Amino acid sequence: MTTTDAGTDVALERQLDFLRGMLEIRGFEDACHRLFAQGLVRGSTHLGQGQEAVSVGACGALREGDTMTCTYRGHAATLAMGAPLDRAFGEILGKADGLCGGKGGSMHLTDVSRGAMGSFAIVGGHLPIAVGFGFAARYKATGAVSVCFFGDGSTNIGAFHESLNLASIWKLPVVFVCENNLYGEYSPLLTTTPIERLADRADAYAMAKAVVDGNDVLAVHATAAAAVERARAGDGPTLIEALTYRQKGHSRSDPAKYRPDGELEAWLERDPIALHERALLAGGVEQARIDELRAAAERDVDAALERARGWPDPAPESRLEHVYAA
Repeated sequence: MTTTDAGTDVALERQLDFLRGMLEIRGFEDACHRLFAQGLVRGSTHLGQGQEAVSVGACGALREGDTMTCTYRGHAATLAMGAPLDRAFGEILGKADGLCGGKGGSMHLTDVSRGAMGSFAIVGGHLPIAVGFGFAARYKATGAVSVCFFGDGSTNIGAFHESLNLASIWKLPVVFVCENNLYGEYSPLLTTTPIERLADRADAYAMAKAVVDGNDVLAVHATAAAAVERARAGDGPTLIEALTYRQKGHSRSDPAKYRPDGELEAWLERDPIALHERALLAGGVEQARIDELRAAAERDVDAALERARGWPDPAPESRLEHVYAA
């Protein structure tokens, strides 16, 4: 199964919601970039400008009760699941009212109330957890689907292969979404992986697969919706390879000088937000409507950050809370 065409059955208001979501995520990431430069981010931060369409499109196919797990580059996926902007900022800033009480930081954003079950700093370590959520949904007959986001580098990890094998054997309701941004940390994909199309790894597990333009939010949504429907119907998991690109380095300390000349500029021409705006304009949406959405997203991001910056730091005694003790 390969999907390249955008869905045509998505209502206009939903398409505008997708744009608003991507704009808020981009604003959040840009703000995190500035906060890190100001020394206000606790620990490192891995940004995902350019990959917003994957999270917004795929999470937009889920319903209440479904679950999502993601990597340390998980700001977009967590926000796309509905986590509040201010509490996400609060976590990045180490504030008491952050999503995890200021204890997790950038690489561990979690909002269980929204089905965002965690960002995981260990490469590939969350794939078995996503399979566990799929098994729980099957065991409890909840009808829930587990979606898992991971990078191309994770497809070389043992946990990836074990997870796909088990999910396929038991026909679990799991949708594996590989955000193929061409680089595993600092290494070009083809220097670490002997195949170009990572979705082909599904063949070894008799699993459905899809390759999609990860910068086209409607195409991602259509592909994810089909995979989610298949999983919910009991027909097993799908491996989706979303072709995308991170516009920044691996982390804030990475200038990404390993990229060949012209590569970034070529991908900037296919920025997912710009692509979706052009599609909306071609569909008859007025520029003024898009400008209003952009201004509203900027206001919401700025207001959320202002609230979060005013929150207190965690109380010293809170460091002993949520710590396992025999």
